[in-house]
Order: sequence, then C-alpha cells, then structure tokens
Amino acid sequence: MRTEGHTPPIVAIARFFAWDHLPPHLQAVSRPVGELAQHMLDTLPSSDELAAGLRKLLEAKDCLVRAAVPPDSPKEE
Repeated sequence: MRTEGHTPPIVAIARFFAWDHLPPHLQAVSRPVGELAQHMLDTLPSSDELAAGLRKLLEAKDCLVRAAVPPDSPKEE
C-alpha cells in the first residue's frame, strides 16, 4: 500500500490490506477491499476519521475473507 504522507497509526492499519499472500480465491474477495482502502489513502488526508474508517473497513474485509473460507478447511493451531 502507498502510505506516503500519512501518520504512523494509519500506516500501521494500511499494511493489513495486502492480499498477495492469499490463495487466488481469497484474493478475489480481499483485493477489491484493499483497492478501496488504497483509494481512500490516496484521496483523503490523515485524520482520526480516516484511521477509524480504515479500521472498520479492515474488520469488514476480515469477515468477508472468512466467509469465503470453506467450512471444512483445517484450522491452524
């Protein structure tokens, strides 16, 4: 993610929008959310509201990716 000009808390959140480490079927879910996050980073100034919005978007992305994981997938321990 491109985070130039943003505050450290926003940079810390932005790193969790990466999708290239995921298998292709999960990238298909994660990538559009990551692209939206990047658009917000590119167009909005750093602020508490941007940080809050990114946190909420991250929560949504995590839920959507988990929804795409087959129910019989092995659990990591």
